[in-house]
Amino acid sequence: MRKLLFITFFLLFSEIVLNAQSYRPDWKSLDTRKVPEWFHNDKFGIFIHWGVYSVPSFSRVVPDGYSEWYWCNYNDSTRQNYKAVREFHHRTYGQNFTYDQFVPMFKAELFNPDEWATILKNSGAKYVVLTSKHHDGFCLWPSKEANQSWGRAWDAVSAGPKRDVLGDLTNSVRKAGLKMGYYYSLMEWYNPVFKKNKAAYVNEVMIPQFKDLVTKYKPSVIFSDGEWIMQDSEWKSPEMIAWLFNDSPVAKEVVINDRWGKTTRKSHPSTYYTSEYGSGMDKSVVWEENRGMGQSYGYNRMEKLIDYKTSRELILMLSDIVSRGGNLLLDIGPAADGTIPVIMEERLTEMGKWLAINGEAIYGTTPWKHDKQWSAGVRPVVEGGNYQTSYDISQLVVPVKGKAFVEMFFTRKNADLYSIVPYYNTTLTVNGLDTEKITSVKILGLTRQIQWKKEKNKLLINLSNLNPGDLSNNIFVLKIENAF
Repeated sequence: MRKLLFITFFLLFSEIVLNAQSYRPDWKSLDTRKVPEWFHNDKFGIFIHWGVYSVPSFSRVVPDGYSEWYWCNYNDSTRQNYKAVREFHHRTYGQNFTYDQFVPMFKAELFNPDEWATILKNSGAKYVVLTSKHHDGFCLWPSKEANQSWGRAWDAVSAGPKRDVLGDLTNSVRKAGLKMGYYYSLMEWYNPVFKKNKAAYVNEVMIPQFKDLVTKYKPSVIFSDGEWIMQDSEWKSPEMIAWLFNDSPVAKEVVINDRWGKTTRKSHPSTYYTSEYGSGMDKSVVWEENRGMGQSYGYNRMEKLIDYKTSRELILMLSDIVSRGGNLLLDIGPAADGTIPVIMEERLTEMGKWLAINGEAIYGTTPWKHDKQWSAGVRPVVEGGNYQTSYDISQLVVPVKGKAFVEMFFTRKNADLYSIVPYYNTTLTVNGLDTEKITSVKILGLTRQIQWKKEKNKLLINLSNLNPGDLSNNIFVLKIENAF
């Protein structure tokens, strides 16, 4: 009996060991781990840039007009915002006012994490990514590495808000049923240790700080950044990721992006690829577009109404991105007092209302063979690229006589095809279908029946019994059942 029990135990233990994946600290091994499935399904997340830079909250409104770069813009004469930031700073705060003097002004006195979580939940987003620290190195959670390396109070518990704002928001976001992740900058512009000895910074500050963040708060997403000045080997990124995939408390769930070294971006299937104010990527890779509603991530008081995307434009953006297999990480920049600017809350609320009706065509979908349907005519030349392109899908759906425009976007789920239509028309034609299997066509959120018929490889739809007001934000979804 003892021998039998020993053999049984040995076999079970062996099976556990064999089934347990262990990743070596090299990309060949790390890339055998695929991006967890939840990321493919959730599609829509909210980025939050909030920190000391939220006090001045200033940048010129231009491409790459990022207000969170305030400190660097002030110091670096090669930056396009250098002159404007210095003039603003000297005029407003004086020439002798230093960046660290903003810290006591970052009070977050109106910060209500439950209120934030409600707004984020109501947006229809499924995950949240908060800046745990940006390139200025100021941490939103208690970090001894930050305080020791800077030689002063340099986290939100020791200074500024005097509370663990990251931990408080994390608890509220998870209580609301959303996943929580963190942006983490590898680099810190002016960290004394980093400036003196980069290897010492990596070993003594960055790695233990990163492990502390992950171990304490257990993120579902790590959005790494600030990687471009050194190779991944100098950052010791493969070693850090191996720990993340093997031994961290989020080894199975965590999703990571592609920013881990000067030459690592867009090259590793264990990461998702980042497009930043870009045109995105194709459906052959896992990718996410990240951008603000205006031209900045951090709150920029210089942005006016005209600089913000409308809720319609944001819904079109989401539809376009998901049709091509991507995710959207849409940024908001709260104010230093801890309030979410009303215009940002309004945009999120409107997106949430649309997704409450049409989210079936977004969440858990995959791309179809065609991501969109163009009208007849000459197609416009679209600028490609994953950083600061002029790509604007809201312009490509506008009907222009003699030119091609986007008539609809497609996603699919199991046997059903979804057609996201940007404009109401009395008649619609969906091309390229095998119409034999189709059993029904309906508009999501609408109980009224619509008229449709099959014609070879086309689906002809008559909406003349509807009014534009029947359709949410004038962007509606046709659900074509049993299309495959």
